[in-house]
Amino acid sequence: MQYSQQRSGILYAIYMLLNPIPFGFFVAGLIFDVIYNQTAEILWNKSASWVITIGLVIAIIPRLLNLFYVWFRPVANQRKADIWGFWLYGFAIIAAIFNAFVHSRDAYAIAPANLMLSILTVLLISLHYLYQSTAMHNQLVGD
Repeated sequence: MQYSQQRSGILYAIYMLLNPIPFGFFVAGLIFDVIYNQTAEILWNKSASWVITIGLVIAIIPRLLNLFYVWFRPVANQRKADIWGFWLYGFAIIAAIFNAFVHSRDAYAIAPANLMLSILTVLLISLHYLYQSTAMHNQLVGD
């Protein structure tokens, strides 16, 4: 397998632009799920369902680009961080898909599974960003 020295081009710019957007939607879904579990107002359940679904739809493009960059055009010194990030974000997407299915049930039947899946999704994506930023910092510092 040949390793690239750097990533450049329009695809990487699109990836860097679209990658954080689903995380914001999943955090909004978590906030709406917390509010729903406190108030039992169906509005928050429907809102959480919509933002999780929109986050999943928007996550398609960055995940496909990440698939391309991790497995078909890897950068030599970023390989480990990219693989860990790929799997962490992938498992978060799977948790979000299950969360979307949970939100499709009756409004009073979703608790507490909705909150646990939202926390798991946000936690996995947070670990992805934390690991990626730590790896990039170590690369810049030279550790």
